[in-house]
Amino acid sequence: MTSPYKRRDTVSWALYDWANSAFATTVLAGFFPVLFQQFWSTGVDPTVSTSRLGLANGIAGIIVALLAPVLGALADRTAGRKAQLVLFSSIGVAGTAALSFVGQGEWGWAAACFVVAGIGFNAANIFYDALLLDVASEHELDTVSAFGYSLGYLGGGLLFAFNVLMTLKPAWFGLSGPAEAVQWSFLSVALWWLVFTLPLARYVRERPSQVAAEPFFESLTAGLRELGNTLRRIRAHRDISLFLLAYWLYIDGVHTIYTMAVDYGVALGLPSSSLLAALLLTQFVAFPSALLLGWVGNKIGPKRGILICISVYLAATLYAYFLDSVVEFFALAVVVGLVQGGVQSLSRSFFGRLVPEGKGGEFFGFYNMMGKFASFIGPLLIAAVAYSTGNSRLSITSLIVLFLIGGLLLWRVPEARKST
Repeated sequence: MTSPYKRRDTVSWALYDWANSAFATTVLAGFFPVLFQQFWSTGVDPTVSTSRLGLANGIAGIIVALLAPVLGALADRTAGRKAQLVLFSSIGVAGTAALSFVGQGEWGWAAACFVVAGIGFNAANIFYDALLLDVASEHELDTVSAFGYSLGYLGGGLLFAFNVLMTLKPAWFGLSGPAEAVQWSFLSVALWWLVFTLPLARYVRERPSQVAAEPFFESLTAGLRELGNTLRRIRAHRDISLFLLAYWLYIDGVHTIYTMAVDYGVALGLPSSSLLAALLLTQFVAFPSALLLGWVGNKIGPKRGILICISVYLAATLYAYFLDSVVEFFALAVVVGLVQGGVQSLSRSFFGRLVPEGKGGEFFGFYNMMGKFASFIGPLLIAAVAYSTGNSRLSITSLIVLFLIGGLLLWRVPEARKST
């Protein structure tokens, strides 16, 4: 069989990760929170800006979490995963591009555009994950999933590096200052996302639907009826239920470290320029390591690979308690980068082995829903411990609970096998 790295449909599928990861790095993790506070929410207390941003994130997350299983069930009935990916990615592109035209002080418009872009980004990922089953055979799931993540880290990191250069040297690009550079960065993300979605739209072919073709609205109605049964179907598969619970916990810890690491460094008094450089370093370390861990997962099994990643996160969280210098923060960034892509790609491929035939979109809808809900336990733990102890170092170590319990639950999941 031809290597997946040489197949046009597989490479085209993986390029979508290259495309949309620019949004995750430049917008989500990088510039939007900074510009929202310093440009769009000028003249208000920072806590007010933070609450506004949190509300925008929450609205987008809730909408996608509620839509995820419905969209997944609809995709299974219509064999329309690719079409819906293109639709929602277009919504994300439009929302991202619109951020470039929001003026100073217009935080409401900025939040609205961000919500639209976030919905498009997360909803499109439901269909992107489900399409993995259309471009890879069962024995290729680990390597192809890792291939997508690795391209995502590389592509997102490259554009982020370019955008950082624009903000540091805006005069080189004929821009008036960093704020204008960031706004142009949003437009560059939209264009990048759009252009690199085109290969998937052109070359990826879906497998035929397992049910008879139906008109769109009849499929939607049937999909909604199916929604009530989906959870019962998942509960009927103990291994899937147990994995989703474990995934919900440990991936919450992963997301929290990704979103809170810079804040933690600031709390320790480290310079923001060094923290930004560490974020870039994490992206580029994650590129080859995601490929390596995909190969490792194929050799020893994705479950063992995930457990290795969780163990590394446990050790890194403990190490963070003693961190007190830029050099140590960079070391931690490298360690996290080594497993960040691997734990995500191996989780996706492990789940793909568990999904019953013909239920990829529906079950991946719940998988993504769990991922969207896995974004509040860790931050609440950190907030509660920091408030009660006044110690940022203790607050970051509270994440050990998520990795420990998640790892123990995953340990009890049987080795992945295709369900029927």
